[in-house]
Amino acid sequence: MIADSGIEQDGKVASGDEPSSKAPPRRMLAAPPPLAPELPPASREGLPFLTIVAIGVLAGLAHLTGAPTFITIGLLVTGLGGLAMHLRNRKIERRTAALLDETAARSRAEIETLADRMWEMQESEERFRGLIDALGDLVVHRDRDGHIVYANKVFASLVDVDQRNLAGKTLSELGIDVGIVPDAAFSDHECLSSTDVAIRTPNGPRWFSWIELSVRDRDTGAVSHRAIARDITARKRAESSLITARERAEYASQAKSRFLATVSHEIRTPMNGIMGMAKLLADTDLSPEQRTYVGAVSTSASALLALIEDLLDYSKIEAGRFDPEPQPTSLREIADNIIELMAAKAFSKNIGLGCHVEPDVPQMITADPGRVRQVLLNLIGNAVKFTDAGGVLLTVARARTESTDRICFTIADTGPGLREEDMERIFEEFEQSDGTSTRVHGGAGLGLAISKRLVNAMGGTVSVSSRLGEGSEFVFDIPATAATEPPQYRQSILSDRRAVIVSKNAVEADAIARTIRAHGGAVEIAATPEQAASFAASCNVLLVDAALENSDGRLLKRLRQSGFTDCEAITLIAPTDRGMLGEFRASGYATFLARPVRGETLLRVLLTSHVPAPAEPHPEPRGAASVRRRDQSLSVLIAEDNDINAMLARATLLKAGHRVKIVGNGKAAVEAVTDAGLKHRFDVVLMDLHMPVMDGLDAIAAIRRHEEAMAVPPIPIMVLSADSQEKTRHSVLAHGASGFVTKPLDPDALVQAVEGQVAA
Repeated sequence: MIADSGIEQDGKVASGDEPSSKAPPRRMLAAPPPLAPELPPASREGLPFLTIVAIGVLAGLAHLTGAPTFITIGLLVTGLGGLAMHLRNRKIERRTAALLDETAARSRAEIETLADRMWEMQESEERFRGLIDALGDLVVHRDRDGHIVYANKVFASLVDVDQRNLAGKTLSELGIDVGIVPDAAFSDHECLSSTDVAIRTPNGPRWFSWIELSVRDRDTGAVSHRAIARDITARKRAESSLITARERAEYASQAKSRFLATVSHEIRTPMNGIMGMAKLLADTDLSPEQRTYVGAVSTSASALLALIEDLLDYSKIEAGRFDPEPQPTSLREIADNIIELMAAKAFSKNIGLGCHVEPDVPQMITADPGRVRQVLLNLIGNAVKFTDAGGVLLTVARARTESTDRICFTIADTGPGLREEDMERIFEEFEQSDGTSTRVHGGAGLGLAISKRLVNAMGGTVSVSSRLGEGSEFVFDIPATAATEPPQYRQSILSDRRAVIVSKNAVEADAIARTIRAHGGAVEIAATPEQAASFAASCNVLLVDAALENSDGRLLKRLRQSGFTDCEAITLIAPTDRGMLGEFRASGYATFLARPVRGETLLRVLLTSHVPAPAEPHPEPRGAASVRRRDQSLSVLIAEDNDINAMLARATLLKAGHRVKIVGNGKAAVEAVTDAGLKHRFDVVLMDLHMPVMDGLDAIAAIRRHEEAMAVPPIPIMVLSADSQEKTRHSVLAHGASGFVTKPLDPDALVQAVEGQVAA
């Protein structure tokens, strides 16, 4: 029987020490009682000896009484045999007793060891359960049907149920939504599952990370589900707080975006009037003093607009909302458009501006055109601003290896250059190459910082190399993703052209020469007629800078006399020299190229020039057949609710020789287009984006529906907006617009955009 050591036996404590109140009682196994009472040792040993003596006495009496001899011998033999048997039995008894004593001692030791192990196991289990309870984790053991077999004190305290009453209950009865893993889930004898569960408690709901091991016994097939759960209420509350904070931040970011768009629109609208009217005023008859004042107004307005653009862009970057928007992009078109846009600033400083795109540059790649355009504007704008002599050249090339395919943009200028210590610093926010208070050029120092972040966001890099006094070269590259290869014939379409360029503008002449050579032609550059004379023998195309020519064509006559008799003459004119085209044609120039010369236009003009045709005709460059001139005036409808902007656009177009009608809202624009009919059809519509009664997008949609219903060709619709965000541009084009013009309006750019829509 099992007896506790702390219980009194025969009125005394079995152990000499007081029983501990902390440690559990140690259980010991007592020896079993004897089966029957034993004789005293003396009685067990004397009985066989007396029997032998009695047999010996009987043998003596038989001999004395004359009994037969065999009886006497038999009794003696019997006595001796009994004595031998007695001695043998005594020896066996001693061995048996020794063996029994040894076995009993061994059994007692084994029993005591087993009892110690059982006590240690019980003590370890209690310590483990105590440790789990101290950690605050829930421990639940369930059977196959989900009934609780065991649950620790922490669980019982949590659900406010006595621990002894938990056995047999299910978790659903206690309001805990944790199901049973189906048997099929642990066909390999075990399955570990986890979930987050909310448990209602008297102190409110608490969250626990519930991890459960479901096991099937290999032999019996019995299933048990043992779970341990840890309190994660604090983590859940932190996650909830983070989600709330993120939602608030996103809402604040959206509010900031709306604020920026509103501020941008509200600032651009009056800036459009200031810059546009100053431009128109500058084209009137002014005194030198008045012209100086008007120039100051234009310069100040342009500087303010550039600062506003940089601050808005920088705030977008800081808010993390400057993600690229990849789409099919024509790099040639972007490069030429940027050069044309910056030409006015370059020509006003009497410096050259050129662009050369290598023939192997893809026709299209997948990139963000707005971001590429913005980086080019920043870098080329900086180059023009800091260059006072010489010029700026943009080169677009392809750098392809076995593992990479990238497009490299190089902007080289002949400006003052940079010191070595300034090359990295200028890409930081609010940093400039000249940070002193006496610097010549202003600005916030954000353009290069914004450009670097934009290039990095597109997966590219930007760098600069420069030497003080020798100019600078900025290079950035972007991946040529989903590149559309250019036609192979482009590299030799000018193989029969031998051109001579007469110009003092080395930068623009070099850009034109690179384009001709890259497409198979030969070209020489001369700064004076005397230098050009040595190249006359093999020349069939002559390009002359209009800045060197007189109104009577004197320069061309000299060149004809020096050997350029049969060459077709092409003049290179600035936008301000368009009024002299008639005189140039009368002097012998066959056609003209507008500076800065677009690569595609140069190829088209050289291919259509009157020189001997090649043996095999080359395909016409893309877009060449679609370009046509419009000498007649255009009928333009302007939908603009701002009187100053409407007046600016009207004056600009009227000055360019076009007819203009103005309406004040989108509904009036729709009525004007739909009521005009085919005889008085507008050639172009300029549509403001934000107008009363009906906004620009709704008006465009209504016009497109009318055109579909009447089966008439669509009218080109140019959207006018002060919102310069790329997503706004994409949105209006997706709604049916033909183009997008950003305010403030540049008069020359507006005229080119309107005429370009009709010519395209």
